[in-house]
Amino acid sequence: MKAPPSIGEALPVWMKIGCLGFGGPSGQIALLHTEIVEKREWVGEAEFIRALQFCMLLPGPEAQQLATYLGWRMHGIKGGIAAGLLFFIPAALLLWCLSLLYVLGEHWPLLMAFFAGLKPAVVAIVFSACWRIGKRTIMTIRLALLALLALAIFSFTSLPYPLVVLIFGFFGIFFLKEEVKVSEQSFSSAPEASWNASFHAASLIVICWLLPMVGLFIWLGPEAMPVKVALFFSKVAVVSFGGAYAALSYVSLHAAGDWGWLTSGQMMDGLGLAETTPGPLLIALQFVAFLAAYKAPGLLTPLLAATLASAAACWALFIPSFLWIFSLAPHLDRLAGNHRISAALSAIGAVVTAVIAHLALWFAGSLFLPHGTLAGVAVTPVLLSLIAFLVLQTKRIGIVPVILLSGVTSLLLKGMGWMG
Repeated sequence: MKAPPSIGEALPVWMKIGCLGFGGPSGQIALLHTEIVEKREWVGEAEFIRALQFCMLLPGPEAQQLATYLGWRMHGIKGGIAAGLLFFIPAALLLWCLSLLYVLGEHWPLLMAFFAGLKPAVVAIVFSACWRIGKRTIMTIRLALLALLALAIFSFTSLPYPLVVLIFGFFGIFFLKEEVKVSEQSFSSAPEASWNASFHAASLIVICWLLPMVGLFIWLGPEAMPVKVALFFSKVAVVSFGGAYAALSYVSLHAAGDWGWLTSGQMMDGLGLAETTPGPLLIALQFVAFLAAYKAPGLLTPLLAATLASAAACWALFIPSFLWIFSLAPHLDRLAGNHRISAALSAIGAVVTAVIAHLALWFAGSLFLPHGTLAGVAVTPVLLSLIAFLVLQTKRIGIVPVILLSGVTSLLLKGMGWMG
């Protein structure tokens, strides 16, 4: 492992990751691994995996939390803030522009054809990431069996993700302790771990998190949509265990169901836009906030209300990531040195792989079987995904070129009348 870079050297890398982080959490985790571990060797393999397992335990976007952790590990709090903010700000700005186009009623068939071509590439990226991460987390037969069991649970039961993590973690403590090797690598550059310092960091972040929302409440009142968004998404940020799709399902149940902020079709449109932009998939909730406030602006202009709601959504959803990392990450090395905890994290790693595999299969099913039966297989997306997957395995072409090439191919096929 090489010496950590200066923060000036790291900033362009974090910006690159924020701008190129396509493919949802799986693709972003793979991109972080490629840029930070493989290319530059700023962080070791063992620590990356342990940090990933740690972030999967936390509520909120695990990929952004992983980036925040890596930035913190190399440059302390300022590095964590830089990595965490640059991870989602490019996506937030881009999705704001796309949301504005959406509500203004812009319909560009060629652009829609390009977006349709991105989806097969995204499926290939998720499968590729599942393969790469699985090779690093599934190292024994027991872990492979645990991953298959977890995949079956996610596919055929409705058990909540936090409960599955808890069950598998306890299983690891009691049945995997003997076969798990705790890394002996020393991280002497790690910040001093103090629970008192962690408490102070957590308190400061909570105050910074709440102040803007309190300001909105005082300015606009409790019935204003930006305030409702800020309060609701603050709750989502705290309880959103299980990754982006768990949070999206929870928000859809209320925003597109109980409260009528938007329709279920608009919810799916927002998810589609988020899937075709870089950054955390949870950014789809910014689209929900934008549309809800644009439709119900109150005393504000629609654009101002929507912009405030978008900013409130991002603040409420992503700032808590810094709370979890800065207060808990300093103690990760000490906790990982415990054989029982290390065994629990290894079992959770199997769950992580199963979650990614389940999402990959879900993506593939919705894209390749639009009618839900084998009789209606969408041949063109299948071929585009297969080609993209094979190209990614060569490692000669990066994620973004593959996505762009897939989109352009779809555009050309649309022009020739071969892709509906």
